[in-house]
Amino acid sequence: MCGIAGIALKPGARVGPEILAALVRALAHRGPDGSGVHVSERAALVQTRLAIIDLATGDQPLFGADAALIGNGEIYNNLELRAEMADRPFRTGSDCEPPLFLARAEPDVTPRLRGMFSLAIDDAMRGTVTLARDPFGIKPLYTAQTSFGAAFASEPQALIEAGLVARMIDAEKLVELLQLQFVTGSATVFSEITRLLPGETLTLREGAIERRLRHDPIEPGEAPRDEDAAIAALDRVLEDSVEMHQRSDVPYGMFLSGGIDSATILALMARLNDAKVLAFTAGFDSSSVADERDTAETSARAVGARHERIEIGEAMMWRHLPEIVGCMDDPAADYAIIPSWFLARRAREAVKVVLSGEGGDEMFAGYGRYRVAARPWPFAKRMRARGGFDGLDVLRDGGAVWRAGLDRARNVTHGSKLVRAQREDIAEWLPNDLLLKLDRCLMAHGVEGRTPFLDREVARFAFSLPDGLRARRGFGKYVLRKWLEKNLPEARPFARKQGFDVPVAAWIAAQGSRLGELVARAPIVEQLAKPERVRAIFARADDRRAGVACWRLLFLALWHARHGFGRAVDGDVFDVLTER
Repeated sequence: MCGIAGIALKPGARVGPEILAALVRALAHRGPDGSGVHVSERAALVQTRLAIIDLATGDQPLFGADAALIGNGEIYNNLELRAEMADRPFRTGSDCEPPLFLARAEPDVTPRLRGMFSLAIDDAMRGTVTLARDPFGIKPLYTAQTSFGAAFASEPQALIEAGLVARMIDAEKLVELLQLQFVTGSATVFSEITRLLPGETLTLREGAIERRLRHDPIEPGEAPRDEDAAIAALDRVLEDSVEMHQRSDVPYGMFLSGGIDSATILALMARLNDAKVLAFTAGFDSSSVADERDTAETSARAVGARHERIEIGEAMMWRHLPEIVGCMDDPAADYAIIPSWFLARRAREAVKVVLSGEGGDEMFAGYGRYRVAARPWPFAKRMRARGGFDGLDVLRDGGAVWRAGLDRARNVTHGSKLVRAQREDIAEWLPNDLLLKLDRCLMAHGVEGRTPFLDREVARFAFSLPDGLRARRGFGKYVLRKWLEKNLPEARPFARKQGFDVPVAAWIAAQGSRLGELVARAPIVEQLAKPERVRAIFARADDRRAGVACWRLLFLALWHARHGFGRAVDGDVFDVLTER
């Protein structure tokens, strides 16, 4: 896990060392264990390293076969690829070295890689620079056209801090953020910066795009139709994925909630490890939301795991929220960033790698919204049919322009209604909210997050299952629940769960009038919302829908202070909002 950045240069362009040094500084939190630079007539590349595999010789850039590579992420089938290419002159044990040699014969290396990654390859023989992002979008990569050529980085803020692009904000995308909680598509909230889409590969020549490819994360496969056979096959697929995701030369642990997905990861890690699994669970000092720590403790005790309970209090949230929001340079107003950030901060004291359950719902149809969307007409309901501010009369622009991104994601014509609903989330919600949150909150502390459910073989299996083995008897993730019932019954996989929640609405309500005034006066909130309506909605923040709207407005005000104005976010929430 690392930070990468660079520029695919126009003919004759030269980049000063001060720009490369600024990129390294801006990405230092992603890679606190070292940095490297490579400059050629085609490209200037930088990498900051979080050392996970091959601690001794795995520094980047990696060189070989007239090419140089920098990468962010992990190639889990590194050992298998090396066995296939035993005749190649490997110089290191780095998991990113096989793609360097693959690129000589196959410029599009993505189909051969099993892992999470964003890569940049400077190919002297072909005279090109290639950028690639993994098909699920687990690892981020952003691009921008500059006077030097096509620049790229693991985080938008690096391109801005290095002076390669201006700090220009797209107000329409911020409205989408408020309505939807995340931002869709390739465009970001920064007018001059775009995302490389999940599964996308760009070939650049002379600083311009020559070719663009896109890989579907769901590959064709086969799965048993019989329930017992499917459970047995699922066991093999999941064990293989978790085993690969545990490959590490440094200590690792996991994030454990009270849900099905992380309990599944726990059971498999306990099976595969001789030492006790180290599991971290967050909870809150508030009675307004369910506390998952006792449920997680039951599962951890059943497999003999070491279990650490982390309590997050209201004072902690007010103190650290500006810093937490500040790490979300590509914003996702998901209040789960709060426990994710605190979990990562604690985990970093013991491990450098954590496994987590992101992707289980998307792979195995866990969300109730999928089942509702799959109902026959007229009982089906479109997912996210209503924005967070629809009907509240808070935003100045009450239109539906923000729906355009979701409409693009809904343009899926193959598969059942259930599959189409899952694919909609895999295209947008998963990379632009859940995985973005995981990446930024963990990398803020130099921790690598791994997601065994988001594996090409798991996806191939899951989407080959009949709908009835993914959703049955009012339950999503049916086959996964049946597997867990057999392998970790203490997790009570068929019990009705309350779902994970964060008590932000209760905390905001306790500060309603004071906080409402400060948020209403924030320049970006004044631009997008009606101040008198903002104050009014903060006065009733204890209402669930109003509380969600208040949280998103608070997030926006704090985010803009850091990334709109470029200010340091020293102090607590009230200090930052008071500063002008």
